Amino acid sequence: MPIKRMWGGRFEESGSDLVNKFGASITFDQEMAQEDIQGSLAHVKMLKATKILDAADADAIIKGLETLDEKLKQGKLSFNIENEDIHMNIEALLTAEIGPVAGKLHTGRSRNDQVATDLHLYVKERLPQVIAAIKKLQQVLVDKASDNVETIMPGYTHMQHAQPISYGHYLMAYFQMLQRDAERFKFNMQHTDVSPLGAAALAGTTFPIDRQLSAKYLGFSDIYHNSLDAVSDRDFVLEFLSNASILMMHLSRMCEELIYWCSYEFGYIELSDAYSTGSSIMPQKKNPDTAELIRGKTGRVYGDLMGLLTTMKGLPLAYNKDMQEDKEGVFDAVKTIIPSLKIMAGMVETLKVNQDKMEHAVHNDFSNATELADYLASKGIPFRQAHEIVGELVLKGLKTGKNLSDISLAEYQKISPLITEDVYHVLQPKVAVERRNSAGGTGFAQVEAQIKAAKELLKD
Repeated sequence: MPIKRMWGGRFEESGSDLVNKFGASITFDQEMAQEDIQGSLAHVKMLKATKILDAADADAIIKGLETLDEKLKQGKLSFNIENEDIHMNIEALLTAEIGPVAGKLHTGRSRNDQVATDLHLYVKERLPQVIAAIKKLQQVLVDKASDNVETIMPGYTHMQHAQPISYGHYLMAYFQMLQRDAERFKFNMQHTDVSPLGAAALAGTTFPIDRQLSAKYLGFSDIYHNSLDAVSDRDFVLEFLSNASILMMHLSRMCEELIYWCSYEFGYIELSDAYSTGSSIMPQKKNPDTAELIRGKTGRVYGDLMGLLTTMKGLPLAYNKDMQEDKEGVFDAVKTIIPSLKIMAGMVETLKVNQDKMEHAVHNDFSNATELADYLASKGIPFRQAHEIVGELVLKGLKTGKNLSDISLAEYQKISPLITEDVYHVLQPKVAVERRNSAGGTGFAQVEAQIKAAKELLKD
């Protein structure tokens, strides 16, 4: 049921269909229909409590809104582009439901504070969902790490073998990244859990409203204390999109490595068939498409952030129509990051770790070179000199096909008579990992400590 535009009194002609469609947002902001009804219910209850509206009118509006809410849950509400946005559509539907008294709902508020309220409610409701999905992935990482504390793999810098590490230690690195993500989203709640309702268009209202009361009805912990800021602030959305971008960057980094690790060249892991696809022409292929998709979707979340940053950068106070562009990016980011987290959790939980392949890789490289340099330094040789000695041994080994463990004791003792048979024990990859027991290191005891601490964090 299209209504006469509420702002149309001073206009002599209406816009063309193209202009009207271009300016309408109902095609996407209907995503906030539930939040719009919630905000309207809080507002009219406040109008009733403050006696700005008489009880009969307020009760009629409340009953009408509750009817619309029930119809929305049943999928029985339809929206009309001629009513521009979700706010005018809900008012039109309310008018059809209860008659002209519906027009009193807008007393003491504007679409400017209304849309800001809806968006706060939308983000506030979804932040716990995002955090819960992060925690689920963290739990999967902890469980997988617990099973692989003593699984040895090459650690990399510059994508070159660096030092042997525990695969559990590797997994716990991503746990820590995700922990910071969860903390950022929790902090995001502080700036989201604030009510703009009652700020009206930009300057507040002459009606004796009670903003604290409407905030209480909506479950907000505070109100904006400046009406200009209330209707023009989108920092809480930018924080959400920034946090989402960092989160997706972390998922993308892990996906990049999963893609490497499951290739023939590495073979460290095998992804479940449920998270892989085949080729339409090459029968042997098993492609890590799910990991590639998460890696690819990172770009769209970055785009959501950059789009809103660019929209906001030149806007004068207070509300501007540009700010209609604040919603689609948020909706898109929510619909991207939550499924990505859930899929990543399933992918990690079901992957097979090829422990023998990982360990074989560290027995056929020079990733124990630092162990030898440390060993020489422990025998009194200055570390810089020890570093140079081991570098020369590596160069010789590359030319002769010998690893450091293949060098004879007689050859070692030409370097220093202090080198004894125990050097071969030190050079074993498992020993090299186990001995790195400094705080936060890859030593097995340290990895176990990380896992224990992580389990305590996940209880909160």
